[in-house]
Amino acid sequence: MKMNAGIITEKIKESKDFYTGVLGFGVTFENDFYLLLHTPGHTAEISFLLPEHASQQPLFQPAFGGKGVYLTIEVEDVKTIYADLRAKGVPIQISLREEPWGDHHFAIMDPNGVGIDIVQYAAPEN
Repeated sequence: MKMNAGIITEKIKESKDFYTGVLGFGVTFENDFYLLLHTPGHTAEISFLLPEHASQQPLFQPAFGGKGVYLTIEVEDVKTIYADLRAKGVPIQISLREEPWGDHHFAIMDPNGVGIDIVQYAAPEN
């Protein structure tokens, strides 16, 4: 089984620019109403669909409201990515921090209002 998240939004171009330019995603497929992106390494995908598109069933027509969804991106070196995004001028919503359980993370927001938690998980203790 494989899953990808999808966001119904008018902001397809802004989403493409953000995910490719800021996070290094690649384009898997694109047409005038749908965009499918993949993470570096092709381990996950995210899609964007124009709202109220005639090709879609009613379930997939209403636009996302901008609240109540987040994504987590697991990375190997969160400090380097944090520094890179700050250097690019990407607004940081939650500054880099270490949690009491050892995870290091920070958060940004995509053009649709989706919070993105960028995390380096602590190695499990044996």
